[in-house]
Amino acid sequence: MTGTYSDEPRLALLTATEARETVELLQDLEQLDPAGRGRAAGQLAADLARRLSAP
Repeated sequence: MTGTYSDEPRLALLTATEARETVELLQDLEQLDPAGRGRAAGQLAADLARRLSAP
């Protein structure tokens, strides 16, 4: 099976602004639930933040 691909630029799944907002929300979740899933949310926020370019 073959396919064709458009030459048009692809859009990012998230914009940089949306990604930063996501990191902020995950950090908020970490503070709201320190005993449960908060730690996992904090780790995910840290992982995502390292992948973002500086503003």
